[in-house]
Amino acid sequence: MKSINISPIIDHIAEVVHNHQLAPGTYKRFLEDDFPNPYGCADAANILYTIGRFPRASHERTAFIQVLQQMQDQDSGLFREKPSDPTKFVHDPIHTTAHCMAALELFDSAPLYPAKALEPYLNPQTMADFLESFDWRRMPGHPAHKGAGLYVALNLGGSDCREFNKNYFKWLWENADPDTGLWRRGCQDGQISLWHHMGMTFHFLFNLEYAHLPLRYPDKLIDSCLYMYHHVPMENFAKESRFLEGDWVYCLSRAMQQTSHRFDEVMTCLEEFAQQYITYWQNVDYATDRNINDLHELFGGVCALAELQRVLRGKLYSDIPLKLVLDRRPFI
Repeated sequence: MKSINISPIIDHIAEVVHNHQLAPGTYKRFLEDDFPNPYGCADAANILYTIGRFPRASHERTAFIQVLQQMQDQDSGLFREKPSDPTKFVHDPIHTTAHCMAALELFDSAPLYPAKALEPYLNPQTMADFLESFDWRRMPGHPAHKGAGLYVALNLGGSDCREFNKNYFKWLWENADPDTGLWRRGCQDGQISLWHHMGMTFHFLFNLEYAHLPLRYPDKLIDSCLYMYHHVPMENFAKESRFLEGDWVYCLSRAMQQTSHRFDEVMTCLEEFAQQYITYWQNVDYATDRNINDLHELFGGVCALAELQRVLRGKLYSDIPLKLVLDRRPFI
């Protein structure tokens, strides 16, 4: 794979973010909206951090912090998404809370209140019951958004998580699947695609990475990701800006750091994928593409670019190196 200059792509992305700005620190998620959204504000900060355009002036940083902090409910400590269009997907408050807290951390800041509504889960049995209550076989969004977000919201919100974290990661270790390397053990029975299980696994993996803890079965996770890429078709894979591609790249690249298993195959696969993915970014219409102009989906794609640049050393060049937010704190 020859080196590709992705700086023009980064310039287009910066322009898209600018077009979503309503006021300093205040952003809409969808281009057609005219009101701020927690994901618009949080993802603008995330994207600007990733592409090296993060605000440096104190008044700009203060504006971001104040806008995000004011979106938190004082009583529960949760953040909520409230789109005016009922047809649009609404994230669970645990996901929104983790996402906004993670954005505040980029500014060396924090929410005004801990996630009080989630503190009952500091109890080990309550936490285990919560994680085991999800339908892991058919509804991957719940374990990924709630189960992974719980760890982030409690930790970044300032709750006392010393014992909780030990129990949380013990549960993940015991519930990793020995055949696929995915979560949750024994739940990959074909009711939903392995791609959904991989996306769910990604959310728990970035918590492990943040805590500098190992995967239990990195070889198996690599096998699963390579198998999916070659044998399980996924619509528009490498042809959209969304989270799925970044999830897959991250699972492969971070598992690869923990084992030498099939190393050459992994690198060849990532290079092949990167060629297709960059072609998409070079040819997409930034003014009209639906996913590009949803700041949350755009952020998913930007994360994939950042992780590809990190793992494919020298293959994707940009004037300012990309910085994946997950290398600083968990949750996207």
